[in-house]
Amino acid sequence: MSPILAAAAPATAAENNPVLNISIFGAFVAVTLFIVIRASRNNKTAADYYAAGRSFTGPQNGFAIAGDYLSAASFLGIVGAIAINGYDGFLYSIGFLVAWLVALLLVAELMRNTGKFTMADVLSFRLKQRPVRLAAAITTLAVCFFYLLAQMAGAGGLVSLLLGITEQIGQSIVVAVVGVLMIVYVLIGGMKGTTWVQIVKAFLLIGGAIVMTIWVLAINGFSLDSLLESAVQKSTTDPQEAILGPGLQYGANPWDFISLAIALVLGTAGLPHVLMRFYTVPTAKEARRSVVWAIWLIGLFYLLTLVLGYGAGAIVGSETIKAAPGGVNSAAPLLAAALGGPVLLGFISAVAFATILAVVAGLTITAAASFAHDIYANVVKKGNVPPDGEVKVARRTVIVIGVLAILGGIGVQGQNVAFLVALAFAVAASANLPTILYSLFWRKFTTRGAVWSMYGGLATAIVLIVLSPVFWGTETSVFKNVGTAIWPLNNPGIVSIPVGFLLGWLGSVTSRKAEDATKAAEMEVRSLTGYGAEKAVDH
Repeated sequence: MSPILAAAAPATAAENNPVLNISIFGAFVAVTLFIVIRASRNNKTAADYYAAGRSFTGPQNGFAIAGDYLSAASFLGIVGAIAINGYDGFLYSIGFLVAWLVALLLVAELMRNTGKFTMADVLSFRLKQRPVRLAAAITTLAVCFFYLLAQMAGAGGLVSLLLGITEQIGQSIVVAVVGVLMIVYVLIGGMKGTTWVQIVKAFLLIGGAIVMTIWVLAINGFSLDSLLESAVQKSTTDPQEAILGPGLQYGANPWDFISLAIALVLGTAGLPHVLMRFYTVPTAKEARRSVVWAIWLIGLFYLLTLVLGYGAGAIVGSETIKAAPGGVNSAAPLLAAALGGPVLLGFISAVAFATILAVVAGLTITAAASFAHDIYANVVKKGNVPPDGEVKVARRTVIVIGVLAILGGIGVQGQNVAFLVALAFAVAASANLPTILYSLFWRKFTTRGAVWSMYGGLATAIVLIVLSPVFWGTETSVFKNVGTAIWPLNNPGIVSIPVGFLLGWLGSVTSRKAEDATKAAEMEVRSLTGYGAEKAVDH
């Protein structure tokens, strides 16, 4: 641990027990691997590997969706953001939660009725298969990669905190170990194994957060006013009350906040690994039930982050959090150590670690499915694939994605994971959401519109991120204090999302010939009623 952290929190430093932490970690990994191996015994077909044989109920899938969605960004990143930036940090919680209503109302059931395994199945239903599948697969891989970076950054910081690793090379080794474990999970378990890990993880994460919340409130006499007063007294902001009001993080540039808010609210409905969850249930009714369960679970958790964030600020202190290995992302584990000593620290950290592993596994299987099912099977082989050929390619893709995620995770160490996930949301909302909504709701949408929208939205988002302070010119940039950012906003959503919608419309109205009207009508009937969907899904 760093000398600053040791001086500021002697109890925490003294209690941090790497041997105990590693033991709890090891137990978690052993139990989840056992679950994955048990669940994987029936992985024979592509439907088993990608969609878990459509064998999960609505409530089970609701827990799995919550497990997929409550990533390291939700637990580590948001608690840290609230501890450091107060009100502005809580805006992440609000944005992530409101986003679910967009997903529920606009896409969840309609996607399930129309699709088979991946987002591209839906988008190519009424458009030309090859160009649309290729574009959808590329945007899926891009979103998954950005999201993977966030999880890897969280894993490196978390395990480094527990083991007292302050050197960058040690943290890089930790990221590599997480990547290898993830590859093993997905290769063995497929979607079924990953889903069961998500369910277990959601129980543990929400349960652990409830215990810590009650503990923090008990210390403050179950008074939120008392908790907020304690947070203000410990705050290092000037004035101290600024921690309770807006503007601490986004006051200097409100456009950055607007851009972030748009990306958060619209991003969920375009996240391929969340959309893929809707295909693991047998009927559209179960898909609807699963989203309702997920909203209740996710809503409860995000309310708890308010208490945990301000609790970390009040009990641990922002200076201590910033100085810890992992920086802002260490707020929740440090709060656990301050409340319950090494045992609670080990448990909460192991839950956070399981959170990262499970989310990373879900992302990886989505990316692998997209490459194997959309690019290999449908674009390269034009559907002429032996029964086990697709799954073999998917498993090889998992290894490649794992290696890329490890290298990327090493590159973004120290970044707030909630912030990194917001970038993934911006890419999803720019590249995927316009095409999904146009496909489901606009009969005159064309292949050219889909391709322009996906490639244009993706390129705009990525170019703006590369030109922004995320990469250049600040203390927290990927290239620290090097160069000057050309684009002033951290999040590209305010420009890239409208560009995605505009290009989708422009490409469609300038197309020389309309698409097959009967296919558009069939898709509309199927998406709204579910008629014919079960047949399409099973064959």
